[in-house]
Amino acid sequence: MSNLSTIERRREIVNQASNNGRVLVDALAEQYKVSTVTIRNDLNHMDRNGVLVRTRGGAIASTRLIRELSVQERYSEHRLAKQRLGLAVADLLTDGEAVILDSGTTTEEVAQCLSAFKDLVVITNGLNVASALADLEDIEVRITGGTLRRKTMSFYGPLAEDSLRQINVSKTILGADGFDLKSGVTTHFEPEAALNRMMCDVANDVIVVTDSSKADRQGLHTVVALTGISTFVTDSGLPDSYAQELERLGVDLRIVDI
Repeated sequence: MSNLSTIERRREIVNQASNNGRVLVDALAEQYKVSTVTIRNDLNHMDRNGVLVRTRGGAIASTRLIRELSVQERYSEHRLAKQRLGLAVADLLTDGEAVILDSGTTTEEVAQCLSAFKDLVVITNGLNVASALADLEDIEVRITGGTLRRKTMSFYGPLAEDSLRQINVSKTILGADGFDLKSGVTTHFEPEAALNRMMCDVANDVIVVTDSSKADRQGLHTVVALTGISTFVTDSGLPDSYAQELERLGVDLRIVDI
């Protein structure tokens, strides 16, 4: 356990709290072979970010509503799955298209798979996505502009929304903070949800790409209902109930083996 990185340790602590309801400082320090000061710092950090709720001697699980992680933390989550999902989405695109690529670490992996395309126009609100495309001379990169949210390296707000009002694209490619059968694709940040909804409105097809760990995780704000999705790209960990419902709704379900 002592060889775990800070991010890995914190992720495991969150999982323990979710499974057991609470965690204790002393027990965690012994389990991970670190000081109680280190564990308190972990718990305080996660409390500030809404992942856990700090209590005397430990912490308890937060609500079922998902909480966001920073770009750096999310980048390491399910990395192999995201790389293969990126390749699967790239297979859905063709030269000469204009597409919107949402911000996020999974969509950044999509961007990393676009080097072979010609005359592709990519519009994005993700600073990390634009950076991943910056050296590809055959791809025209457009950024929505707006207010930069440093936590997620994404732009949002009225300026970002205005940049989309007069355009039409063949496909919008969305990541997901969470999705469930009732609410569809959701997020925790309302201005981002508003921008994502506009991205869907200006596209002929909506492609959602997400690893299966986001299933049954619900954010406060709905981006798009399952009925509004054209293609859903995920990995083989997707629960059968989700696969059956997506297929019943006529969504093109693409499963990537991990």
